Amino acid sequence: MRWAGAGNYEEMSRITAEHMFNLISGKLSNNGSARIGMATGNTMIKLYSVLAEMLNRARIGLANFSTFNLDEYVDKNGLNVGHEHPLSYHRYMTEKFYNLLDPHLGFKQECMYFPDAGNPVQYDKLINEAGGLDFQLLGIGFNGHIAFNEPVREGAMSENDFAALPSRIIQLDELTIRTNARLTAGGDAGIVPHRAVTMGMKSILKAKEIMLLACFSEQTVPLGKLKTGKVSTENPASFLLKHPSVSIIYTTDKIEL
Repeated sequence: MRWAGAGNYEEMSRITAEHMFNLISGKLSNNGSARIGMATGNTMIKLYSVLAEMLNRARIGLANFSTFNLDEYVDKNGLNVGHEHPLSYHRYMTEKFYNLLDPHLGFKQECMYFPDAGNPVQYDKLINEAGGLDFQLLGIGFNGHIAFNEPVREGAMSENDFAALPSRIIQLDELTIRTNARLTAGGDAGIVPHRAVTMGMKSILKAKEIMLLACFSEQTVPLGKLKTGKVSTENPASFLLKHPSVSIIYTTDKIEL
């Protein structure tokens, strides 16, 4: 696991955008394909605008560029929330990234994938049949979750079983709901769904490369737990310690490690 401190949010976003651009352009420039796992949230907004600008400037065709998002909220009927929902991650990605891409580069909307609450395990099959993820972008919850793989009390599930969790619908922790209400819903917890469909730990950990970004002071605690080297179901991000290619980029102006 590689750690890198960035001076601030802007620097963290630029470093990550440059890395993702180099990876994507390198794979596409020789008529190859690029399969990138995408994350959402306030942490990623600047990164996506910078990455879109880089891709547009390079004029590299994006017909073979596919994105696989980590998660989506689930409505009261057990289905993905509609794209019109104010917290829809499909809406977020469309506004913060896809609509910023020059349409002449050929990115195809059908290559923009999200887990489906109607058939979550199909997402793992889709990713596997596509050849797996070349790169997975992650944030980290204040409780240590990655995607919406929430903590599980130690002893309630073995490490092996937790690492093998498939894509599935999950009940969100109260801390996650409160945090998302404050950061993305203007403090209105009433519009934050209590369930989500998430990419499972298994597909995340199978990605060839993983990069985790952190820029909130509240993330100091789960990141500090990573520093101990202990893998625990109570800190899902700690399972990244088992992965051979993980980078963590954090802002030193907000996080002290």
